[in-house]
Amino acid sequence: MAEEIKTEGSKNQQNRRRYYYHRNRYKQNQNKPQTPGQQSQPQEQQKRENVQISFKKVSIVVPLFNEEESLKPLYFEVKKALRTLNCDHEIIFADDGSTDKSLSIIKEFARTDNRVKFISFRKNYGKAAALQMAFNMSAGDAVITMDADLQDDPSEITNLLKKLDEGYDLVSGWKKKRFDPFIKKYTSRFFNYITRLMSGIKIHDFNCGLKAYRKEVVHNISIYGELHRYIPVLAQWQGFRISEMVVKHNPRRYGKTKYGISRFFKGFVDLITAIFTTRFINRPMHLFGFVGSMSFIIGLIVNGYLTVEWFMGKPLYNRPLLFLGILLIIVGVQFFAIGLLGEMIVHNSQNEKNYVVKDKKQ
Repeated sequence: MAEEIKTEGSKNQQNRRRYYYHRNRYKQNQNKPQTPGQQSQPQEQQKRENVQISFKKVSIVVPLFNEEESLKPLYFEVKKALRTLNCDHEIIFADDGSTDKSLSIIKEFARTDNRVKFISFRKNYGKAAALQMAFNMSAGDAVITMDADLQDDPSEITNLLKKLDEGYDLVSGWKKKRFDPFIKKYTSRFFNYITRLMSGIKIHDFNCGLKAYRKEVVHNISIYGELHRYIPVLAQWQGFRISEMVVKHNPRRYGKTKYGISRFFKGFVDLITAIFTTRFINRPMHLFGFVGSMSFIIGLIVNGYLTVEWFMGKPLYNRPLLFLGILLIIVGVQFFAIGLLGEMIVHNSQNEKNYVVKDKKQ
């Protein structure tokens, strides 16, 4: 029993010694003068938060339609993200004919913050029109676009700008982990695959609303209809350098999606438009002439084969292949004629405005 009491006493003494030893060491460290290399943790953290970029001004473009619930939290999160930048900024809201209180909330922002600009349409013209008008208003060296539903995370603004500062002209966000409904998620993957295949641009998410641009990009592309989905395609054709980075994607907090099933059919048609306007707008004969020539040659082969059979005594009045050959020849001639007309129009309308100049000295 006595041995047990002695053992417990010695353990208590050891614990007291350890306690006083660590307390004295802590006090000594606190009393030491800090050298410039030994700054406190909050100061180091504050230093890390300051993002150094080469842009003098950044424009944040937010297209929206009936997003009254998400506008206030979005505005405060964007302002919080912009505090870490060493440059001026502006926020441009493009209201695409909202019928709720979105416009009055935006006007409230503009009254208290002179960095807020806005434009509001009388009716819903579409996201491409809203983006185009906001691009025309933007005065920043860099432009960030993001949706107003808070699925695009404002904290990614600094990451996009740092990536853009590496020498790229356009940085597209990639929502690698998406919080969308099953149908929207997998149809989007399918269309992104088709777009990669047809355009030759190796990025994963063409339609992500979170993108960063240099001002030269937004001032040299023209978007309308549903072409906002294919801005990387239009930009690459102008010779701009494109990259992508993984960005956060949040579940929708308020309201519901504004896009229905029709967006997928419109998207496919606009993909054809984007490919044509980028690859063949200045050389229509390369498309129409090729298709017309192939159709004409196949029609000649078919009718040549039937002509040989006719000389061998076989009747042709009951051969549908004869009408197919004639149709292919007629269609081929028509496509070739359209290509020639297109070339004549392009030849007479060419001017220096069709070319994007990187640098110039006169």
